[in-house]
Amino acid sequence: MKPSPLATACALAFSAGLAFSAGAQAQSISVVGSWSSVSLHKDYELPFWTETLPQASDGRLEVQLSSFDQMGINSADVFRYLSDGLFDIGVTLSDYVVSDAPELEGLDLPMLAVDPAQAEQVSDAFWPIVERTMQNRYGAKLLAIAPNTPQVVFCNTPISGLADLRNRSVRASGRSTAEFLDALGARSEVMDFSEVPGAMERGVIDCAVTGSLSGYNAGWYDVATHLLPLPIGGWDHAITAANGDFWSGLSAEDQTLIASQARDVFAHGVWSNIADSAEQGIACLTGDGECRSGTPASMTLVATDEADLDTAKEILSTKLLPAWASRVDADTRALYNQHVAPLTGLSID
Repeated sequence: MKPSPLATACALAFSAGLAFSAGAQAQSISVVGSWSSVSLHKDYELPFWTETLPQASDGRLEVQLSSFDQMGINSADVFRYLSDGLFDIGVTLSDYVVSDAPELEGLDLPMLAVDPAQAEQVSDAFWPIVERTMQNRYGAKLLAIAPNTPQVVFCNTPISGLADLRNRSVRASGRSTAEFLDALGARSEVMDFSEVPGAMERGVIDCAVTGSLSGYNAGWYDVATHLLPLPIGGWDHAITAANGDFWSGLSAEDQTLIASQARDVFAHGVWSNIADSAEQGIACLTGDGECRSGTPASMTLVATDEADLDTAKEILSTKLLPAWASRVDADTRALYNQHVAPLTGLSID
């Protein structure tokens, strides 16, 4: 099959980076990270791949790092290009690849985990499912699962809880989030993250779901007035994986080093700070608390109550979980019941 112009351009870009270091003895690794504008990339991916891992290898490994948006790669295509060997290690969000790999959708079902500690436990429990899926779908080696900030609701009209999303047009962050919104009686809309501010300003949508800190960094407070902090879009997990051929070509020593550093240093570092990042997002958007990321905005923080939690759990258990289960195979359902259901209290029949 003839490579696409984009694939050729990306390959040339990475080839240039590899040629630059060809005279060195280090093993050069090409990595495509997640969105360049979000804190996950800026605060964690960038220092890990360009500083932490090379230092941990005593200079044996060096990394040529970009992000999928900088490379002009559609976020849904990252693992496809990874499978083709266009680069060695790739990162994208689980929500972006569910059309190829529906198993990954279960990792981030709305309200499956409502706080950072539970979200990390669920992520760890999902590891066998994600590992099996990455191998079967893409021939790839799973290296890490790390979150963005919880996916909350921004609205440009007053709301007081989940019930007020009924009959409103709401941008969803993924298929399962859209199903959750539809079950509430909202009108879910699918659009790119970058299109949201303009759409909200023009009245095309009333509300939108994204990470609290991501929304702050993108200036969504300029077009939204109310913030509902329930993670109805989940935790926006980013999956890091290595091309299978690249991985098998590494020495056992380098495989062990990269795998342990990616999971125990990179991902653990993100999870260790996710509660603070979530609080920062809310503080910076509402002015309620100290904002260390810039000038705080003044959005109205909507209080949540048990009724909202009960509604969310009902939708999750009766609609979202069965719908996801119908899209995956028996082995995936069995792995979910074995590893995840004991944490969530929700099993698949």
